[in-house]
Amino acid sequence: MKPLIRLAVKDDAPAILGLIQGLADFEKAPEQVVITEEDLVRDGFGPNPRFWCFVAEVAHEIVGMALFYSRYSTWKGPTIHLEDLMVQEEFRGQGVGTALYRAVLTFARERNVRRVNWEVLDWNTPAIDFYEKSGADVLRNWHVVSMDDQAIESYLES
Repeated sequence: MKPLIRLAVKDDAPAILGLIQGLADFEKAPEQVVITEEDLVRDGFGPNPRFWCFVAEVAHEIVGMALFYSRYSTWKGPTIHLEDLMVQEEFRGQGVGTALYRAVLTFARERNVRRVNWEVLDWNTPAIDFYEKSGADVLRNWHVVSMDDQAIESYLES
Protein backbone atom coordinates (compact mmCIF):
# COMPACT_ATOMS: atom_id res chain seq x y z
CA MET A 1 0.00 0.00 0.00
CA LYS A 2 1.38 3.40 -1.00
CA PRO A 3 1.78 5.73 1.99
CA LEU A 4 0.11 9.12 2.21
CA ILE A 5 2.81 11.74 2.86
CA ARG A 6 1.68 15.02 4.38
CA LEU A 7 2.94 17.85 6.57
CA ALA A 8 2.32 17.09 10.22
CA VAL A 9 -0.23 18.98 12.31
CA LYS A 10 -0.22 19.50 16.06
CA ASP A 11 -2.58 16.57 16.64
CA ASP A 12 0.19 14.33 15.26
CA ALA A 13 2.50 15.15 18.19
CA PRO A 14 1.79 11.91 20.13
CA ALA A 15 2.57 9.77 17.07
CA ILE A 16 5.69 11.82 16.27
CA LEU A 17 6.93 11.42 19.84
CA GLY A 18 6.30 7.68 19.61
CA LEU A 19 8.40 7.50 16.45
CA ILE A 20 11.16 9.57 18.09
CA GLN A 21 11.19 7.14 21.02
CA GLY A 22 11.25 4.23 18.59
CA LEU A 23 14.28 5.72 16.86
CA ALA A 24 16.02 6.22 20.19
CA ASP A 25 15.34 2.58 21.02
CA PHE A 26 16.75 1.53 17.60
CA GLU A 27 19.87 3.64 18.24
CA LYS A 28 20.26 2.04 21.69
CA ALA A 29 19.72 5.34 23.54
CA PRO A 30 16.12 5.24 24.84
CA GLU A 31 16.95 7.29 27.93
CA GLN A 32 18.18 10.22 25.81
CA VAL A 33 14.68 11.36 24.78
CA VAL A 34 13.55 14.17 27.11
CA ILE A 35 11.26 16.03 24.71
CA THR A 36 7.50 15.97 25.37
CA GLU A 37 4.38 16.24 23.24
CA GLU A 38 3.98 19.77 24.58
CA ASP A 39 7.51 20.64 23.39
CA LEU A 40 6.68 19.35 19.91
CA VAL A 41 3.42 21.29 19.75
CA ARG A 42 5.05 24.51 20.98
CA ASP A 43 8.15 24.25 18.81
CA GLY A 44 6.64 22.90 15.62
CA PHE A 45 3.11 24.17 15.41
CA GLY A 46 3.09 27.57 17.10
CA PRO A 47 3.34 31.02 15.52
CA ASN A 48 7.10 30.64 14.82
CA PRO A 49 7.75 26.97 14.04
CA ARG A 50 11.29 25.77 14.69
CA PHE A 51 10.87 22.67 12.53
CA TRP A 52 8.72 21.00 9.88
CA CYS A 53 7.73 17.39 9.83
CA PHE A 54 6.32 15.14 7.15
CA VAL A 55 4.41 12.09 8.33
CA ALA A 56 3.64 8.91 6.43
CA GLU A 57 0.21 7.35 6.89
CA VAL A 58 -0.81 3.83 5.96
CA ALA A 59 -4.46 2.92 6.58
CA HIS A 60 -4.90 6.14 8.60
CA GLU A 61 -2.01 5.23 10.95
CA ILE A 62 1.18 7.30 11.16
CA VAL A 63 4.00 4.85 10.47
CA GLY A 64 6.90 7.18 9.69
CA MET A 65 8.14 10.73 9.87
CA ALA A 66 10.87 13.05 8.66
CA LEU A 67 11.60 16.02 10.93
CA PHE A 68 13.77 18.85 9.59
CA TYR A 69 14.58 22.54 10.03
CA SER A 70 16.27 25.50 8.35
CA ARG A 71 19.98 26.23 8.65
CA TYR A 72 22.27 28.63 6.90
CA SER A 73 25.64 27.73 5.39
CA THR A 74 28.30 30.38 5.05
CA TRP A 75 29.39 28.61 1.87
CA LYS A 76 26.05 27.66 0.32
CA GLY A 77 23.36 29.87 1.86
CA PRO A 78 20.00 28.34 2.77
CA THR A 79 20.19 24.71 3.84
CA ILE A 80 17.96 22.19 5.58
CA HIS A 81 18.99 19.82 8.32
CA LEU A 82 17.14 16.51 8.30
CA GLU A 83 17.12 15.68 12.00
CA ASP A 84 15.36 12.32 11.87
CA LEU A 85 13.79 10.06 9.29
CA MET A 86 12.06 7.15 11.00
CA VAL A 87 9.77 4.36 9.79
CA GLN A 88 8.21 1.75 12.06
CA GLU A 89 10.07 -1.52 11.66
CA GLU A 90 7.14 -3.45 10.16
CA PHE A 91 6.80 -0.85 7.39
CA ARG A 92 10.48 -0.71 6.40
CA GLY A 93 11.36 -1.91 2.91
CA GLN A 94 7.95 -0.86 1.54
CA GLY A 95 8.88 2.56 0.15
CA VAL A 96 7.73 4.60 3.15
CA GLY A 97 11.21 5.93 3.97
CA THR A 98 11.87 6.69 0.32
CA ALA A 99 8.61 8.64 0.08
CA LEU A 100 9.49 10.70 3.17
CA TYR A 101 13.03 11.30 1.86
CA ARG A 102 11.66 12.51 -1.48
CA ALA A 103 9.18 14.80 0.31
CA VAL A 104 12.00 16.52 2.23
CA LEU A 105 14.13 16.89 -0.91
CA THR A 106 11.14 18.25 -2.85
CA PHE A 107 10.45 20.72 -0.03
CA ALA A 108 14.11 21.84 -0.24
CA ARG A 109 14.03 22.22 -4.03
CA GLU A 110 10.80 24.22 -3.94
CA ARG A 111 12.45 26.67 -1.53
CA ASN A 112 15.72 26.96 -3.48
CA VAL A 113 17.68 25.33 -0.68
CA ARG A 114 21.23 24.62 -1.79
CA ARG A 115 22.03 21.72 0.51
CA VAL A 116 20.36 19.20 2.80
CA ASN A 117 22.46 17.77 5.64
CA TRP A 118 21.93 14.95 8.11
CA GLU A 119 23.86 12.42 10.15
CA VAL A 120 23.78 8.65 9.99
CA LEU A 121 25.33 6.22 12.46
CA ASP A 122 28.33 4.37 11.05
CA TRP A 123 26.77 0.98 11.85
CA ASN A 124 23.53 1.74 9.98
CA THR A 125 24.78 0.31 6.71
CA PRO A 126 21.34 -0.08 5.07
CA ALA A 127 20.75 3.67 5.50
CA ILE A 128 24.27 4.54 4.32
CA ASP A 129 23.84 2.35 1.24
CA PHE A 130 20.45 3.95 0.49
CA TYR A 131 21.80 7.49 0.85
CA GLU A 132 24.85 6.81 -1.32
CA LYS A 133 22.71 5.20 -4.02
CA SER A 134 20.51 8.31 -4.01
CA GLY A 135 23.52 10.52 -4.76
CA ALA A 136 24.23 11.76 -1.24
CA ASP A 137 27.84 12.14 -0.14
CA VAL A 138 28.53 10.42 3.20
CA LEU A 139 31.34 12.56 4.65
CA ARG A 140 33.47 9.99 6.46
CA ASN A 141 36.26 12.46 7.18
CA TRP A 142 34.05 14.78 9.28
CA HIS A 143 33.14 14.34 12.93
CA VAL A 144 29.82 15.38 14.41
CA VAL A 145 30.34 17.66 17.40
CA SER A 146 27.63 18.11 20.00
CA MET A 147 27.18 19.71 23.43
CA ASP A 148 24.09 19.07 25.51
CA ASP A 149 22.65 21.64 27.92
CA GLN A 150 24.62 20.23 30.87
CA ALA A 151 27.93 20.45 28.99
CA ILE A 152 27.13 24.01 27.92
CA GLU A 153 26.35 25.00 31.51
CA SER A 154 29.51 23.33 32.78
CA TYR A 155 31.67 25.06 30.19
CA LEU A 156 30.13 28.48 30.76
CA GLU A 157 30.48 28.16 34.53
CA SER A 158 34.16 27.17 34.35
